[in-house]
Amino acid sequence: MIRKLKPGQSGTKKFLSQYGERLVCVRYRYDALAGKRVKTVEIIVEENDWLPPAQRYLPDEMVWLRTGFVDQPTEKRIRAAGGKWDSKRCVWNIRYEAAVTLGLSAHVERREVSL
Repeated sequence: MIRKLKPGQSGTKKFLSQYGERLVCVRYRYDALAGKRVKTVEIIVEENDWLPPAQRYLPDEMVWLRTGFVDQPTEKRIRAAGGKWDSKRCVWNIRYEAAVTLGLSAHVERREVSL
């Protein structure tokens, strides 16, 4: 069992005075078998400016999904999301947003543009 407390709650005051604004949370983990309670703190040790990477694909952009062999339930989910099988290239044609929703974004390849 785990109990997670935010700064300022009862059980965090000692750490709040020690770490101040850097304190993110205090966690209590309980091990009933060993009869132990472990207390951990999460603190901010460094903070830098960061820009997220540019989006690789637009949500409505059609992409190829190269999955290799997939089980029947996954194939049904791809088809239900609008995926079409391309037997010549052995890939699925699907909208990028649907591939992300299905958790298959790691298998995405950009489609070739045909004029």
